[in-house]
This record gives sequence, structure tokens and C-alpha cells, in this order.
Amino acid sequence: MTCKKSQTLGTRSALLASFWFCLFVFTALAGCSDEGSVYKARLTGATMGTSYSITLVTNEPISDSDSLQRDVDEALRQLNQQMSTYIDNSEINTLKTSPVDQWISISKPVAEVLGMSLLVSDWSHGAFDVTLRPLIDLWGFGPTQTDDQIPEQSEIHRILQEVGYEHIQLDEKNLKVLRTAAVDMDFSAVAKGYGVDVVASLLEQKGLNNYLVEIGGEIRLKGHNPKRQDWRVAVERPQAGLGQRIYKAIPLTDKAIATSGDYRNYFEQNGQRYSHTIDPRTGKPVVHNLASVTVIHSSAAMADALATAFNVMGAEEARLLANSKEIAAFFIIKQENGFIELSSEAFKPYLAAAQALQ
Repeated sequence: MTCKKSQTLGTRSALLASFWFCLFVFTALAGCSDEGSVYKARLTGATMGTSYSITLVTNEPISDSDSLQRDVDEALRQLNQQMSTYIDNSEINTLKTSPVDQWISISKPVAEVLGMSLLVSDWSHGAFDVTLRPLIDLWGFGPTQTDDQIPEQSEIHRILQEVGYEHIQLDEKNLKVLRTAAVDMDFSAVAKGYGVDVVASLLEQKGLNNYLVEIGGEIRLKGHNPKRQDWRVAVERPQAGLGQRIYKAIPLTDKAIATSGDYRNYFEQNGQRYSHTIDPRTGKPVVHNLASVTVIHSSAAMADALATAFNVMGAEEARLLANSKEIAAFFIIKQENGFIELSSEAFKPYLAAAQALQ
């Protein structure tokens, strides 16, 4: 019998993103195995205004950890340069100054993210919209701060005229985009998930096939954990105050999982709470009682976008869409005396698998 060993890569600290409805990952540290040595390595760093964390399980120690760290950081740096609204000369910021009614060349990552975004926009009938950026800025949730001031209805109505995913045409094959109006884009609801997919692809290209990749709470897993079992992701539910408790520990592999909730992202004005989740159809923060939603998908980018769309739509409307598209989604709903849970049909096998572990 040989023992599992733990290897730590990188020295930068990671501040893991948290939500009221949180995702925690159970991974084993040192242990023993009858099937040969198992090594656990971890990389951490900063990206996209948050942090990333990568857990790797290998049969041999990683020989060039510094090179792997550099490759991950460079891939994420390039992605940030393409999609960040906070970098003045990013590709997405450059697009907003491009001519209207003219095809503009774009990078493959931007084309892929835009393609997924437009698909989710169609499915959700506009509850998800990457042209939401002017409304985000109006409410002070983007780079432009407004000191939590409530916009006038007339101003919201005016800005709504500048929003609409239907003003974007995408030629994904030839990597070109055309705007039929001067709409501005924001990929913040999908970029972290896409970053997870990019890092996962990089790891697989290097022959690393047992991993957990997390960026700002969006997660993708493959292979097995250090115990040679499926990874386990714990879904938590809120309690009074800021407390949380584990609801289910779901065995998961070869999938991505994303959550969207509004507990930490809001402000209060005159006793009313305003979520940072904006409904593109009204131009205002959502007001339904959905506390959080989690989506499981093969793509972290799609899970990210769908979780955001569902969080805008509310539980009932979102569950109808999830069932019609066979999407695994789990909802926690605030009620006067606590919380209730709903799930789509595609999520039920994950709940059954979690129950079997108990």
C-alpha cells in the first residue's frame, strides 16, 4: 500500500467567491490507496476581478509546475483582455466604438461566448441579454459607480432603447459580428464560466484528465478525486442571517456547475432591497422570491449563462424552460417562513445520487 501525497502549486492566495446559495467541493487530502500513488496538486491565482483554483489528481508529481502556472495565467490574461469591461482597450470595449451596420472581425473566444449568449437570449425570450451594459452602468453595478442612487423611470425607459440582443448578428463561422444599432455588450454573466472551460481544455491538452477548475464559483470537473471517486459538490441552502448548511453532496464528474443568487449582491435604499440582477425586459432589478439557482451542464459557460437567465426569470418560468431543454437546474425559493426547493426533471438523478451517498 502506498500513500497519497499533496503538492501545492503557486503561492498567491485565493478569495473564493461565495453566494447565499453556495457550492463547496469536497476533496481528500492525504490518504492511502491500494492502486498506487495518487498525487494531489493545487494552483491558485487571481483573474477577472476574482480568483481561480485548480485541483489536479495525477499518478506522478507534476514535473514543471511553474510552466503550468504560467500557461494558465497567460490563457486567463488573454481572455480578460478580450472580454473585460474594466480594461479600456479590451476587445469588447473596442467593439462598442465600431461602426454600426458593418461586419467587424472578432476573436474566436468572443465569437463563441457571443454565440452561446445569443442562444440563451433566444431561449429565455430576453431574460438574458449581453447588451444589458447601459442598464448595469445606470444602476451603478458596473465600472461606473452611482452611490446606490435609484434611477428615474424616465431614465430607465430611455436606456432601454439602447438595449436589445436582437440588434446583434453573428457570423460565428467567419468570426464576424454586425450591430444594427449602437448596442454595448457585457460578457460578465458568462466570461468566468468560459474561462473555466478554457482552463479545462488547456489541462486536457497537457494530458491532465482528473481535475477540478473553479473561477469565481463556477466549476468544471473531470475524472476522479484523490480517493479515485467522482468529485463531490455540496449544495448549501441559506439559513437565518448569513448562515448556511449543507443541503446535498452531489457526486459529479465530466460536468460543469454554476450558481446564481443575489444575497451578497444588492443594496438597500429607503428600506427596499435592490438586487444586482437586472431584468433586461424591465430595466430594473428582479423582484421575485428566487433565492438562488444552480445549473449542471457539460459547458461551464453555458451553465453560467443559464443560471443567470434562470435567476432573472424566476423559478416557475425557469423550470418550464429547463424541462423543455432538458437542463439540470435546482432552485431555492424564499418564503415567509423559510425556503423550499424545486428542481427540473434533469436534475432529479443528481439528487437521487446524492441521496444514495447518505
